[in-house]
Amino acid sequence: MEQQYFDPKLKIFALNSNKPLAEKIASTVGVELGKLSVDRFSDGEIRINIEESIRGDNVYVIQSTSAPVNDNLMELLIMIDALRRASANTINVVIPYYGYARQDRKARSREPITAKLVANMLEKAGASRIIALDLHAAQIQGFFDIPLDHMMGAPLLADYFINHGIAEDAVVVSPDHGGVTRARALAEFLKAPIAIIDKRRPCANVAEIMNIIGNVEGKKCILIDDMIDTAGTISLGSQALMDEGATEVYASCTHPVLSGPAIERLEKAPIKQLVVTDSINLPDEKRIDKLVQISVGPLIGAAIKRINENKPVSPLFNNRFHSEY
Repeated sequence: MEQQYFDPKLKIFALNSNKPLAEKIASTVGVELGKLSVDRFSDGEIRINIEESIRGDNVYVIQSTSAPVNDNLMELLIMIDALRRASANTINVVIPYYGYARQDRKARSREPITAKLVANMLEKAGASRIIALDLHAAQIQGFFDIPLDHMMGAPLLADYFINHGIAEDAVVVSPDHGGVTRARALAEFLKAPIAIIDKRRPCANVAEIMNIIGNVEGKKCILIDDMIDTAGTISLGSQALMDEGATEVYASCTHPVLSGPAIERLEKAPIKQLVVTDSINLPDEKRIDKLVQISVGPLIGAAIKRINENKPVSPLFNNRFHSEY
């Protein structure tokens, strides 16, 4: 663990979704995780007990709203309420993976905007600030009327590809038109061109590859997305890239949701490596040989220290992370 942090008013608590990441964040900040118990009544209701005083403290709660999404979200809301009633000075909610982010607009009649509903619930419960990582859509930042710090995983992914020589003679590939901004950000770090997979999605979680926009022949291709859920897009996209003459295909994302047939598809896909972060805690059965996991703990820990000291977090966006820390 790093040197003990000097601010006794800073407290970090971990709920159940991703304790290993919370421990890395606390280690980076240089504090011990706060004492907390989370259990359930016999009917499944969640009961939280904060086992130390947090009166007047600046509290940071670590919780990804990953599967089981509703349980983890409810845990978080109850924790925020407990902190507010225990007179915390500020309640800073760290959400490495923001569930329901894909429901960010009305694409069809009579659809909910659930990402906004979740934002409303977090604010109403008593959150003072949100720290999020690679939101599915940038406009979700505007769903909150409290400060939101939006951290980016691209610098960490770029460091991995550069340090392992994968960035040389590479093309960064967006799996769809909506991900071009994300692909361009990674391409700028890698000083690489970009390509786009033009696809049509006939229904949810089903993708049909159409064609490749850009030159990938004889190149190493790096597919980049914010999340990989059922891996349909990534597996079909990787095959389309190989068919177009790519020499190797690497896939990367910030959030490895990996639900349903994802693992089976990734095992069969012509992907050399799948590079992801630990924003979602993966069980052992999902840690396949081609998966490489990079920790966002140091990045989020550095952001917490800067926020707590009223320093800008923008250096964490603009520079490769390892070049500063």
